[in-house]
Amino acid sequence: MAVDAARSEEGFTSSAAARVAGAACRAAGLDDRGAELIRFGENALFRLVSVPVVVRVARGEEWLPKAQIEVAVSRWLAREDFPAARIVEDLEQPLVVEGHPVTFWHLIREGDRKATYGELGGILRDLHSMTLPDGVTFPSFDPFGKQELRIDRAPIPEDDRAFLWKRWRELRDQFEALSFDSPKGPVHGDAHVQNLMVDDQGQVVLIDFEAFCFDHPEWDLMVTATEHHSLGWQTDEQYADFVRAYGRDLYDWPGYDTLRRLQEFGMTTWLMQNVREDERTAAEYGRRISALRNDHEPRDWRPW
Repeated sequence: MAVDAARSEEGFTSSAAARVAGAACRAAGLDDRGAELIRFGENALFRLVSVPVVVRVARGEEWLPKAQIEVAVSRWLAREDFPAARIVEDLEQPLVVEGHPVTFWHLIREGDRKATYGELGGILRDLHSMTLPDGVTFPSFDPFGKQELRIDRAPIPEDDRAFLWKRWRELRDQFEALSFDSPKGPVHGDAHVQNLMVDDQGQVVLIDFEAFCFDHPEWDLMVTATEHHSLGWQTDEQYADFVRAYGRDLYDWPGYDTLRRLQEFGMTTWLMQNVREDERTAAEYGRRISALRNDHEPRDWRPW
């Protein structure tokens, strides 16, 4: 039974997502018994035991266009033989269950190592060099649409909400003043190294396409640049590998600081959606919102 989007978002917890995943599996003719939660963030991801499939549950019906983009991107990259996650083609995609878009993906069997930053730079270079064929279109990068939903609905103190709305307006003004000199092309939209997997054959595979778009490549480069220069999450050697593989360091670009602030803002609003899940998440949100209130405060944030 469908429910309205506001209610479905308000009650989006890992247990509620598991109920939706089970209903979606039954509708698709899949056995969900023993399904394991493997990730809870913007979406909830469950690995099935019965078949090598991952079920992806989105937060609410407003996320349906993004789920549709994910399906379209997967099909396009499959036609191009690009190393990327693949949807299950013989199922209707996406389903909407209780107001939540649900998609089904072939399980990527992980190998014995994680992807490197050099590999991230290389796969982004390859992605950005691709040309969309006639008839395939993707939206422009939107750093604000998801933020509106997050700020409006997250279970946070009202003074935090007021601050985030103020910062949101400031960032919109800075965004509108940006000037890009790079050509537009395919952009992943959330290009951190955790969105790469290495399968059991040693192949690096790109995953998570809900922010995929057609825009300037700087939107992908800002992620690792911010993680290194602002947050210190990579060693100098790791970041140098990324820059060497891609061929550019965004830190040298005049618009970097605006993109850094946008990236930090998005990383904070992404996490704050789940502050009720556990104390660890709530503590990290507190650390991040405190830093946003003071641009000169050190970013001792934890990778999530």
